[in-house]
Amino acid sequence: MHNKVALANVLMLLAAAIWGFAFVAQRVGMETMGPHLFNGVRFIMGGLVLLPVVYWLSKRRPERNEQKTTSTQQLLLAGLLAGSFLFAGATLQQVGLQYTTAGKAGFITGLYIFFVPAIGLCFGMRTSLGTWLGAILAIWGLYLLSVRDDFTLSRGDTFQLLCAIAFAGHVLVIGFLAGRYDTIKLSAIQFLVAGVLAFIVAIFTETITWQMIVDTVLPLAYAGLMSTGVAYTLQVVAQQHAHSSHAAIILSSEGVFAVLGGWLFLSEQLPIQGLLGCGLMLAGMLLSQLWPTRKA
Repeated sequence: MHNKVALANVLMLLAAAIWGFAFVAQRVGMETMGPHLFNGVRFIMGGLVLLPVVYWLSKRRPERNEQKTTSTQQLLLAGLLAGSFLFAGATLQQVGLQYTTAGKAGFITGLYIFFVPAIGLCFGMRTSLGTWLGAILAIWGLYLLSVRDDFTLSRGDTFQLLCAIAFAGHVLVIGFLAGRYDTIKLSAIQFLVAGVLAFIVAIFTETITWQMIVDTVLPLAYAGLMSTGVAYTLQVVAQQHAHSSHAAIILSSEGVFAVLGGWLFLSEQLPIQGLLGCGLMLAGMLLSQLWPTRKA
């Protein structure tokens, strides 16, 4: 069992690294196509990649599928709901990446870790003191990282903050649906839904040519196949043997990898104040997860 837990931690760290470096691919993709077309292609690619996984798991674990027997209509409606939240978060993130760095976007998006329990309060979910202490640290870090001299957030960082709230809603929706539906099937459907919605927006707001897709094939392949398909599968496999709070801590390191990727591949630089802000945000995220909670 100890070996399985260690392997799970390694797999989740790999997933976090893939997600963190995906911010670089997403930013590079904006040089040759619009944000909505990029999201449309990446999510449809990610959904198609998961279809073989769905088939393989249905053959490997038929008894698990029998435990979650639902109608196709119910599963599609659940996927539509989850996909709509995913579309909202991804759209805000991708549009915001046009106006901020990959590293800052990675850290600000990670704020969803304590937005989840904060929003949950509206639905009667209790949270710990550590969440609020972590929120204070993270907000302080966000100030150092992003707030300008006129005490306002930059345009891109504002989009990323709204993106974190949207992704928090997505996490809550998935938390509600996961116990009722097959997780991999639900994910494949939500990716396809998010991709179709992004394509619809792109048709009305952006120029679409085949050459754009050809010119953006590498960023799209990474964001669609690696970030959406491979990393998600690694997370699902790993979390079978990992405690949820430990998983959240490891996966939140994607912000660190986003900063590293921006520095390595995009020559992005953060001043000392920005680095301190990143450190405070990461400390706040970890505190919100490590703080002991009282069992009901």
